[in-house]
This record gives sequence, structure tokens and C-alpha cells, in this order.
Amino acid sequence: MSVAYFRFYAELNDFLAPARRMVTFTHSFRGRVSIKDMIEALGVPHTEVDLILVNGVSVDFSYLVHNADRVSVYPVFESLDITPVLRVRPRPLRETRFVLDIHLGKLARYLRLLGFDALYRNDFQDEELVDLSSSQSRILLTRDRGLLKHSLVTHGYCLRETNPRRQLIEVVRRFDLFGSVHPFQRCLHCNGLLERAEKATIQAQLLPATRQYFDDFRLCSTCGKIYWQGSHYQRMRQFIEQLLQRCDDVSPQVH
Repeated sequence: MSVAYFRFYAELNDFLAPARRMVTFTHSFRGRVSIKDMIEALGVPHTEVDLILVNGVSVDFSYLVHNADRVSVYPVFESLDITPVLRVRPRPLRETRFVLDIHLGKLARYLRLLGFDALYRNDFQDEELVDLSSSQSRILLTRDRGLLKHSLVTHGYCLRETNPRRQLIEVVRRFDLFGSVHPFQRCLHCNGLLERAEKATIQAQLLPATRQYFDDFRLCSTCGKIYWQGSHYQRMRQFIEQLLQRCDDVSPQVH
């Protein structure tokens, strides 16, 4: 029987048993085991990990753990550049796009409201989520730790919050999306892009009051849903302003 000494840092401790949080603990094992398999066996999805040091030296997920190794595991760094040190996950995606599991419908609508490409259906199977994340280079958002342990998932995040609005704040902060918010660009229902629509071409689809008092319209290029700047628009603008203020009021996490 071999023994390795583990220490997990910052929010990675959320996945550990209470007795193992914020302390160095021993882990017994037999045979040749990769560091990736060992970390996930301890409960931490590999998508949450950005840096692994073994005896002070950076290693990748293929490293085979040896007896008496001292392992330090760090979460994803967003505000600190560690490119001179080997990362265990692929570089950040060039375009921030999401796919969400079936329990995150409200979060998907909120992300679309802010202008982010967020795929969601309430009947997605786990296999579809993994395939969409992998084939379309999308960040998989879920509260299912097991789903993030799938080998094909390279970019994903396990949400800690349960309230959809707090989840949105969590995602904006976690992926540092403040400068990427472009609201009212996507359909809240289907994720399609919105295009300017001439009133004359859609007026037959409008209610009389809408046709009388509004002239600026957007049309979803995918499902055909029509949007205009009614009272709901003002409420959404206020929601976005309050959201970004709340995000900015909270100091960034230090890893």
C-alpha cells in the first residue's frame, strides 16, 4: 500500500469531505494510478483544476502518483497569469459559449439576456451535453459533479449556488465576463440572434396597443419571436444594472 499527501486550495475544498478541507491529508492507493483519476476519486472534477504541483514541480493529468508524493492542487486562475507554469487543462476558449444541463433553465435565460450563447433544452441527456461541450467548444455548466468528470469535457464548471440570479453572478465572476456583456442580442427562448425588423413587415403579428405605441422591433432569426422596448424591457435593463453592480461590489476571489 502506497501513500500520497494531498492539499487542495481555495474553492476546490467545496468538493471534499469536511475533515479534508484546507489541510494536508493522506490518501492510500495501490498500483499505478494517474493523478487525474486520484483527484477525481477524491471528489474534485478535473475541469475545476488548473495547476498541480507534485513535490513542488508542475505535472499534467497523466502523471502517475508515487509513494510519499506531496501533491498540491489549485483551482482555475482567472486574474493571475500562470502561463509560465504548466496548466493541466486546455487554454481558455477563444469564444465564451455555454451549454447547460436540464436543471438550469432560468440561468440559461439570464445568460442569453446578457448576450451570451447559451444552449439549453429541458430534455438534454448527459451524453448530449458532453458531446455538445466537446464538439462545439462550449463550457458545460452543471451542479452534477459526475458529469464534469467525463473525459471528453475539457471546459466546465460546477455551480455552487442554487438560486438562478446568484448563479448568474457566480458565472459572471467566475469567467470574468464583465467586459463581454452585450444585452438584448439573443432570444431568451431559443438562443437565436436578434435582428432589426421593419414594423411594416411584422405589424400583422402585433397587438393593437403594441402597434400603436412602439416602432422599434427586433425579430429572432431562429424562432421568429418579436421583441420591443415595452415595460418588460425597462425591468430587464434595471435587472442587468443591478446585477453588474452586485458583481462589481464583491471582491474577486483569491485563489
